[in-house]
Amino acid sequence: MKATVTEDGRHFTLQRGAWSNTYPIEDLAKWLAFYRQQPLDFPKSGTNYTASIAALESLCRARGLI
Repeated sequence: MKATVTEDGRHFTLQRGAWSNTYPIEDLAKWLAFYRQQPLDFPKSGTNYTASIAALESLCRARGLI
């Protein structure tokens, strides 16, 4: 999983293999909270969200949000 800021700095993109989606940068913390909640809400998911959480946390750290 990769999380990168778009060239214009107004959005970020999550990408895993062929799948990707782009979101407004102001929603970054909201998406991190969402992905952190998923393993708690769906424990059978195991470690499916680990890479997404790590990518979003890295991007948040780089932007000074955590």
